[in-house]
Amino acid sequence: MRYKFRATWDPAVDTFRVEFLVGPAFVLSLLINPEFSFFEILWAFSIYLEAVAILPQLFQLTRTGEAETITTHYLFALGTYRGLYILNWIYRYFLDDPPYHVDWIAVLAGLVQTGLYCDFFYVYFTK
Repeated sequence: MRYKFRATWDPAVDTFRVEFLVGPAFVLSLLINPEFSFFEILWAFSIYLEAVAILPQLFQLTRTGEAETITTHYLFALGTYRGLYILNWIYRYFLDDPPYHVDWIAVLAGLVQTGLYCDFFYVYFTK
């Protein structure tokens, strides 16, 4: 992206260091996972990283105070998807037969991700 869309990238604004997301997500996946195996660690890493992957976009949005309309609508759609996903968890928990297995890693990461989207929703509706 930094090469093909270089004209749209502003290094003065894009100062978020993704190492601060990837590193802790990796360490957390080593410490908290369903089973200490290669694929379970990768799965946990992807869940943890997905939960905070919106942070660079939110950081840039709050730093500049503006974004293209298509970008904000895309982020709104992602946040709406997250909210509907939580409703799906609630529905499945109460109505699945046999009772739905609660995967606490996914639930807690999903709640963190939804909380981050709530911050975006606040900016989206007030600007």
